[in-house]
Order: sequence, then structure tokens, then C-alpha cells
Amino acid sequence: MSSEELQAIELLARVPYGRLATTRRALPYLAVARHIVIDGHVVLRLHSGLGYHASCDGTVVAYGADNFDAAASGDGGDLWSVQFTGPAEIVHPTEEQRERFGAAPREVNGEPFEPVFLRLAPHFVTVHTLGFHASQANRHAA
Repeated sequence: MSSEELQAIELLARVPYGRLATTRRALPYLAVARHIVIDGHVVLRLHSGLGYHASCDGTVVAYGADNFDAAASGDGGDLWSVQFTGPAEIVHPTEEQRERFGAAPREVNGEPFEPVFLRLAPHFVTVHTLGFHASQANRHAA
């Protein structure tokens, strides 16, 4: 793995959720997903009831995560975002791997949460950081 890929994986581990981006019937959409990293692949947990996984299976998708909520909490640290782009496929993680995702939501849009898992093999990885001087730290939320 390149140093940028390693940095992106390390940053990704700092937040539990991100956004899956792809198209469905030629229209772009974003879906919230929980993620973990297994053997250099980003593995996502989604709600199967929305059907997003079906349109992602076997296609190229992008997955991004960030710490932009840190701006709202005013922690004063630098902001960052990571993006992984590559082919996705439906997978069936082991029970031990499923436990690494942590607690699942009870419901999604009023329906019982039914998990489905996608594995993303990153072909392109980007990391973007927004650094602030100490005097700017309290203003970067604007």
C-alpha cells in the first residue's frame, strides 16, 4: 500500500460512518454506510431494504468519509476527508467481522434494519486535509 492509502485507512478508522456514491438508473445518489477495513478492502454495512446494494454489486463506486462534524463541535483540529474508488461486490463477512461493525440501527425509515455488506477494492484513494492556524481554529466552522 502507498503512504496515501495507509493514511486514508488510518483516518477512516477514526469515524464510523461515511457515504457511498454511485448511480442508480443513471441518476447519482449517496447512501450512508458503516465501514470497517478487512485485508486492505473497505467493507460497508448497508440496509438491504433500500436496494442500493443491488445497483452497486459489480460496479465502480466511491466511498467517502470525513471528520467535518469536528468543525461543529469546535475541537480545533484539522479537517480531513478520504475517498476510495473501485469495484464493489456483495460479500458475507464472518461473524467475527460482523461484530467489528458494532451495534446496528434498529430501524431505517421505519423498517427493521436488515444488513447487507459490500466490499470495495480501492483502486484510487484520495486524502484531503484542511489545516488551520491556531488563531483560525475557532473560525473554521464558517
